[in-house]
Amino acid sequence: MKAMVIQGPNLNMLGIRDPRIYGPAKLETIHQNIKQHAEQIGLVVDFFQSNFEGEIVDKIQECLGQYDGIIINPAAYSHTSVAIRDAISAVNLPTIEVHISNIHSREDFRHKSLTAAVCAGVIAGFGPMGYHLALQGLVQILTELNAIKEARKQAAAQNAQPQQ
Repeated sequence: MKAMVIQGPNLNMLGIRDPRIYGPAKLETIHQNIKQHAEQIGLVVDFFQSNFEGEIVDKIQECLGQYDGIIINPAAYSHTSVAIRDAISAVNLPTIEVHISNIHSREDFRHKSLTAAVCAGVIAGFGPMGYHLALQGLVQILTELNAIKEARKQAAAQNAQPQQ
């Protein structure tokens, strides 16, 4: 199983930007920890970060046929980007949205996520550990989807056998 972790605007500033809200860890350290946890649970992960909406849309689209699922922290774009929402919907890959901070305890404009409705789930407020929870959730979803595909294959094979 393979997943893409997409990080939105300003996440490259983690460790510098408002550590009271986002904590002291830099993005590189968070990615190292994600990679280590992913390996432990049998998931291969790649990473992408951009401050540009169009680049994030392009990366989501590139995931189609290359990855089994997506973990995304759209950051501020969660509250404003119909384009990212539409890209997630278009690729139809299991996607989990992560926010390091609890967006519901912050400014009112952060309480609504446009992208959340097209994601399998949202994890917010657990700091960098939220990515680990997302990995676990994504593996669970992918395992269930694979079991459904296998059951359908077996049923089709049984239906194709001549009746005796």
